[in-house]
Order: sequence, then structure tokens, then C-alpha cells
Amino acid sequence: MLKHRGFPSRLPSTDYQFTIRRANKKGATKLIRRERFADRGHGDRKADAGFMAALWAQFGEEPFERGNLDAGRLSWLFGREVVAAEDPFDPESYEALLKIDVKRAEASFPEVFADPDAFTFDDDEDEDWA
Repeated sequence: MLKHRGFPSRLPSTDYQFTIRRANKKGATKLIRRERFADRGHGDRKADAGFMAALWAQFGEEPFERGNLDAGRLSWLFGREVVAAEDPFDPESYEALLKIDVKRAEASFPEVFADPDAFTFDDDEDEDWA
């Protein structure tokens, strides 16, 4: 499993995780499209936007490997702002390639693209797991 060095491990000052420490012995958790309903809490919406900001800062428009990115957090964006970058796509693979659908991401998270400094991730809080 590829570990994305420099990617924030979580949303600062919260328990919303963005990465996992180690691969699951039973295999990668399947990516699914989770529905985001209008009544989701502020913290959940902020975590989605923070995760998108981290993805955009790390990868931009380039395809990226799933690696150690958290399946639960990815699933909130999967099928909309984050899409498969390969065909066939294996949703249960750490090596699966993904990419940001920029038009949909800009529509869903305008604050991420309007102000690149809206989300800052302190390097001291980013844990480097061996």
C-alpha cells in the first residue's frame, strides 16, 4: 500500500481521519458512493471540504493511487468529485487509480478553489507512520 507522504492524516483539531496507518489484512475496504444529505452536520461538511482541499493540494488534476487514503472519507466524494481514473476499476484495491473531477469539485466545494489558503494543514500535526 502506497503511503502518501505529506498528506494530512486528519482534519486539524478533529477526529475526522484522512489516511490509514496500515493496510487491512483482509484487503482494502470497498469504495462506494455514499449519499450526502442536506441535513449532514457542519463538522461532516467541513471534513469533506478539508479532504477535497488536501486532495487538490497534493494531486491537482493528475490521477493518483488510492494507497493509504481512508475509504470512508473517499466514499463521501467517490462517484461525484472523485472518480475512477482507469477501466476496469477495482474498488477494493489499494493500487486503484482515482482522479478529481474538477468541474464537479468546484461546484460542490467552491471555497476550496476560490481561496487556496482556506484550509491549512499544520505539518506538526501530520503524523508520518512507518
